[in-house]
Amino acid sequence: MTPRKSFPLRISPELYDELRRWAEQEFRSVNGQIEFLLRDSVRKRRGKELPPGDDDRSESS
Repeated sequence: MTPRKSFPLRISPELYDELRRWAEQEFRSVNGQIEFLLRDSVRKRRGKELPPGDDDRSESS
């Protein structure tokens, strides 16, 4: 298993609730959804994929 970096993330309860609902729709955990969104943003910025994470799932449209 790939080592993971842990760190505290402080977000508003409203944002957390939105992320939770979105994650449920895409069958991810909130943590998995946040990582998916960050990876997607980095991919768009860099123009290339990052190595896959342990819990990455293909994007469902």
